[in-house]
Amino acid sequence: METILECCNFLRSRTSITPRVALILGSGMGNLLEQVQVDVSIPYKEIPHFPISTVEGHAGNLIFGTIAEVPVVVMQGRFHYYEGYSMQQIAFPVRVMKFLGAEFLFLANATGGLNPDYRTGDIVIITDHINLQPDNPLRGKNDERLGVRFPDMSKAYDTECIENAKKIATKNNILLHSGIYAGCCGPSLETPAEYRMFRLLGGDVVGMSSVPEVIAARHVGLRCCALAAVTNESASAQQGIETSFADVQRNANNALPNMTTIFVGLIANFSKV
Repeated sequence: METILECCNFLRSRTSITPRVALILGSGMGNLLEQVQVDVSIPYKEIPHFPISTVEGHAGNLIFGTIAEVPVVVMQGRFHYYEGYSMQQIAFPVRVMKFLGAEFLFLANATGGLNPDYRTGDIVIITDHINLQPDNPLRGKNDERLGVRFPDMSKAYDTECIENAKKIATKNNILLHSGIYAGCCGPSLETPAEYRMFRLLGGDVVGMSSVPEVIAARHVGLRCCALAAVTNESASAQQGIETSFADVQRNANNALPNMTTIFVGLIANFSKV
């Protein structure tokens, strides 16, 4: 808690923005920042106790500003378990954004499509997840100032945001699937057998992020909404077609305009409240 407050005090010394919405952007999605009226951009390396993103395509800046006149804080690049960070380190920025004032956490990620109805470039609104990662950000002694020991996860993803996202997608003629996210640790992409297993477990998409952040967010009382861009299909792996990280970034970038429309529409709703 002391490190969270120290970090918050530093950030408040750099901006007068009190964010209502926090956003975490994944691979190939940094251009969503074009929608932000930026007040200040702070490199992670300057922020006390913040990890530093090591993945290509994750710029590593914490940005304060507004979208549709709503104050926001945006993580331009996230942290992953496969980078060698602990779950506590991954959860740290989420907790900081909560104590800066955020009420909602929006997440964008790149995923592999498991559902045979999904195609590369499609967007999925996450309705639930399956945690297949080997650790949990809440493991260890609980600090009641953050949240309860056993937080309920029956509504990990905010139902009101999900319904609003569907309405925005329909209004803008965007195909939006609803699906379950299977979170694994990576960094290797899945084998054909793993794709089949994750589908049998109930997953519609699979990725290497988001789940620890959502768990930490719900622990501190943030409402969560997550959009996934399908950047490759499990059927391709079954056929022996290889997927590179460049493919993932390119396909995520191609899906970005529709994802941006939905996110901006959701955030604009808050300006009416």
